[in-house]
Amino acid sequence: MTPSSKPGLQNISTPTLPAASDSCEQTPGVPAPSLRVVAIGGGTGLSTLLRGLRKHVAFPDWPASDHCHISDLAAVVTVTDDGGSSGRLRQDFNMLPPGDIRNCMVALSAEEDLLSKLFAYRFTSGGSLGGHSFGNLFITALSEITGDFAHAVQLASKILATRGRIYPATTSNATVVAHMEDGSVVRGETNITASKHRISELMLDPPNAAAMPETLEAIRRADLITVGPGSLYTSLITNLLVQGIPSALAAATGVRVFVCNLMTQANESLGLTASEHIERIYEHTRAPIFDYAIVNTAQFSPETLARYAAENASPIAADIQRIEKLGVRCIAGDFASEDNVVRHAANRVTGALLALGNSRSPNKL
Repeated sequence: MTPSSKPGLQNISTPTLPAASDSCEQTPGVPAPSLRVVAIGGGTGLSTLLRGLRKHVAFPDWPASDHCHISDLAAVVTVTDDGGSSGRLRQDFNMLPPGDIRNCMVALSAEEDLLSKLFAYRFTSGGSLGGHSFGNLFITALSEITGDFAHAVQLASKILATRGRIYPATTSNATVVAHMEDGSVVRGETNITASKHRISELMLDPPNAAAMPETLEAIRRADLITVGPGSLYTSLITNLLVQGIPSALAAATGVRVFVCNLMTQANESLGLTASEHIERIYEHTRAPIFDYAIVNTAQFSPETLARYAAENASPIAADIQRIEKLGVRCIAGDFASEDNVVRHAANRVTGALLALGNSRSPNKL
C-alpha cells in the first residue's frame, strides 16, 4: 500500500490540538474516540512518544473529551537489551530485559502518581541493589511468581493503571547479532553499541523468535502505526526482525508512520540521512512498510551543535525528495525540543500523528 492508494490529505501541517491534561473529562456532544494506535520502538524515543500519546487516550475513568482521540493504545517494545540493570537481571534470572518495558509503563502512567515515581526509582547504593531500578525488580519478581514475562508486564501495567497495553516484541530470549562492514560479527546489544565499526546487517538469534499473537492482532486492527524514534538498529530494527511483525506491517490497513530521529548516532546511523534510515529498515523488512515519515527540519543552536559534535553526532539531514521517491510522504517541520539533551517535542509529534490518523483512518474513509 502506498500513500497514493489511499484518499486523504495532500498537504498536512501540524495542528494545534486542544490542551491535553492527564484526565479526559466528559464533554457533552463529543463523539467517542475511535483511533486504535500501535507504537513500535524502544529506548527513550518510544517512551517520549508515549508521553505525548497518553494524554489523548480515553480510558473508563477518563471518558471522551475534545482532546481524547485514541480509543486503544498499544506499545510494542524491543527486548534485546543486555546492559545495565536489565542485563544483570536477564543473566541472573534467565528472563527478558525489563528496562525498556518499565520506561514505557512509567510513560503511560500519570506522571504525578507515586507508583510511577516508585517504578522509575533507581538504587544508588546498597551493594548488589546498586544500579537496579525498583520497576525492574518488581517486574522480575512478578515474572518469577507467574512464570510468564508477558503476564508479569500485564499485571504491572494494571498496578500502574497505564493508559495502554504494552507488549514485548517477542517472548523469546533472543540475542541481537550484527554483521559489521569490516566482516566481523558482534553479538549482544552492548557490544554492538560499543563497536567502532558500522553495522551492515542485523539478525536475531534464534532467527525464528516470534511475535505474540496479541501484537499481530493489534497491528492488524490499528488505524495508526508508528515506528520510532529510537536507535536505528538496536531500538527499531530489532523489533522488525521478529517473525510476523514485518509481514503484519506490510499488510496493515492503518496509516504507517516513521518518526525519524533528530541526531545521528555513532555506528548505528553516523552520516545517514533521513531517507537512508528508511532504506536501512527496508533492507531488513524486505518490504515497504511506511506511508509517511515525520522529519524535523528545525535548526539547532550553535551550542547544541557543538555539544553533539563533540560526541561525533549531528542533525539528521531531511532529504525530503529522496524520502518521497521511496513512496513515503514526508511531514516536515519543527519537531524538536532543545534542552541539555535534544528530544522530540512530544506534543508536536503527537499533533502530526493524530492529524494523519484522524484524516486517513480506515474507519473514517
